[in-house]
Amino acid sequence: MFKHFLVTRFNLRKSDWKTNKNNKAVLTDEWHRNRFKLFKDYCFPSVAAQTNTNFDWIVFFDTSTKDEFRDIVSDLAKEFSNFKPIYIDGMDLYLPAVKDYVKDFEEDYIITTGIDNDDCISKNFIEEIQKRFDKQEFMALDFVDGYTIQTQSDIKIGKKLHQYNPFISLFERNVNPKTIRDRSHRNWKKEKNVLQVRDVKIWSSVIHHENKVNEFTGYGHVNVSDFFESFLISKNQEQYIKEKTILVEKWRFESAINFLSSYWKFISKNLKRSLGFYNKK
Repeated sequence: MFKHFLVTRFNLRKSDWKTNKNNKAVLTDEWHRNRFKLFKDYCFPSVAAQTNTNFDWIVFFDTSTKDEFRDIVSDLAKEFSNFKPIYIDGMDLYLPAVKDYVKDFEEDYIITTGIDNDDCISKNFIEEIQKRFDKQEFMALDFVDGYTIQTQSDIKIGKKLHQYNPFISLFERNVNPKTIRDRSHRNWKKEKNVLQVRDVKIWSSVIHHENKVNEFTGYGHVNVSDFFESFLISKNQEQYIKEKTILVEKWRFESAINFLSSYWKFISKNLKRSLGFYNKK
């Protein structure tokens, strides 16, 4: 009936991507080692822990990737058979490669879902997405509530409200499918067929020193033990966060500002959408 793909890019070369938010060079050996640690601490174990394993996880690596890191990729593929590494020559081939991969499947419908290599998902992530499948011809699915973890300096976990986020999915009939990578996650706001789901928290962004632009915008109280019942990351990192997390009472003002800012953006985007400010391409 349908085939579901998680889609991730890892280290694809891009002409305008030279530094991170701290103006530090990316795609160096140091960057790769840091990024693979993040990947193995957060993203990979959370995907491998899915209650529903009816999906392929296609992860795109650059052909310039060194053997040291290819060996890590190979070991991860042996550990989790849903993990499908694909090597391509730079960012320009990313969308064509995604489309080329999914076209070989004969199911009537395709689901494609984005996930960044440094974020993590709830063990029920795939299940919650597939529960919303109902033979939609073309529809984006947006779980707008989630969490965010700050792993740099002070350790914080907060709730997050983010429409058109990197975890958005696309349901479509399998006829020259566009896939979720047809446009950036932010530009799905221009699509008229979007189902927004509230109060189902199945994703978490991870804020760290390697981020290009992201900042911590979390708010509210999060029970850390409950969080890790659903988000299964590496045991060492889980223990570290449990020991070091600062309670929201210590950053209450920041939490309040983030809450107000998040809801203002949420209301503003929905108002602009209802007034037709966003037009489909």
